Parts: sequence; C-alpha cells; structure tokens
Amino acid sequence: MRIALILLPLLLAHCGSAERLSRIGRAPAMAPIADPTRGPDYRPVSMPMPAPQDARNLSANSLWRPGSRTFLRDQRAANTGDLITILVSIKDTADLSNSTERSRDNSENLGIPRLLGLDASYARIFPNSIDPSKLVEASSANASAGIGRIQRNEAVTMRIAATVTQVLPNGNLVVGGRQQVRVNHEMRDLSIAGIIRPQDIGSDNTVQHDRLAEARIAYGGRGTISDVQQPRYGQQVLDAILPF
Repeated sequence: MRIALILLPLLLAHCGSAERLSRIGRAPAMAPIADPTRGPDYRPVSMPMPAPQDARNLSANSLWRPGSRTFLRDQRAANTGDLITILVSIKDTADLSNSTERSRDNSENLGIPRLLGLDASYARIFPNSIDPSKLVEASSANASAGIGRIQRNEAVTMRIAATVTQVLPNGNLVVGGRQQVRVNHEMRDLSIAGIIRPQDIGSDNTVQHDRLAEARIAYGGRGTISDVQQPRYGQQVLDAILPF
C-alpha cells in the first residue's frame, strides 16, 4: 500500500510528461473537424415539453410558410446542421464583503439549602466545608469574529459559430460549437453549448450568449505558456491529500 502511494505521483507525472515530451519542438496539434454529436461527451438534451398540439391544415394555395416570418425564405438557423453565430460578451464584476461578530456570557448557580427536612443530615453526607446554598456554580464565555471579502472582475468578448445539433419538440434549438486558434506554440480552445429559442435569433443569424439556457462557455488553452502556469503534478497531488 505504501509503495502504491509513493508510485502514484510518479505515474501521474509520467503520463503528463510523456505527452509533453512527444510534442517537444512542435506546436499542439489541432483537433480534426468532426460531428459534435459523435463526441464522447455528447449527450442528447431532454427538457420539459408542452402538450402536443394538432397541426393546422394549410391551404394548398397559401403563400405563408410554417416557421417563416416573411413570405421569403428565412435564412436563420432552424434545422439540425444549420450554423448560427453566438456573441459572447461577459463582464462580470463582484465585490462582496461580510463581517460577523458574536459574544455570549453565561452564569449558573445551584444550591439546595433545604430539601424535605434533610438539611440536618447534610453534615453527615457532605464535608463541613460544603455550603448547601452553593452546591453548583458554573460560568462560561465565548466570542468569535470573522471578516471575509471577495473581489472579482472578469471580461470575455468573442464571436463563435455553433451548429444546431438537435431540435426539441417545442421548437427550441440545441447548439454547440468549438473553435481552436493556434498562435506560435500556444493553442486557444473556445467552446460553447446551450439551448436557444428561434425568436431570439437576430435577422443576421446571431444570438447573444445571455439568451442561451443551460449555457456552457469555456475558454482555455494549452501549450508552452499554459504548461508553465500549471502547478507540477506532484504539487497537485500533495495539495489534494495533505490535510494541513
């Protein structure tokens, strides 16, 4: 058991080092263009749906197309495989502070100077130095104080094209997209997924990120700079298992 605990950090370090050694002198390889629904992490989305309604019978000579907002063809994403541009503009600022202070003093006194006429027998039961009116006396005091503060300022602005991967029964669209940008030996990964309403899609086939339900937005990287910013595997293992 002890040998396994000793070898575990070495094995973890070897796995990460092997991947880094394999790309020495080369930039990180880009992922191939693939169907998002065939990824190992893809899961079809199931959401609460309204009761189904009967389709309206359209006249054969009607010029109105179901789902269109004009008599012309709607160029906005509507079906599986269509593309849509998602505009991400996150400006998150938080400044939270909290201060607590608590104190309490307790004092208890208990005595039995007379009890059913047995006070005459106190001398035989208790030592002479015991005062029956002060059999128990207790006191306690405690105090606590705490101060906490959180300051955060984040800003992310980007445009990313996503693919409609699923059309839900109520007409909402499940979208997902990923982009990779490589500059020198540093790779930047951008990914986004969520559910949008067709009504929120603009005429230029774009939608704001705050209109995505169950939004999942990730912006990260890997490469020479990201490797330096990450703690060593041994340090991560120690941080996870050391109790102090």
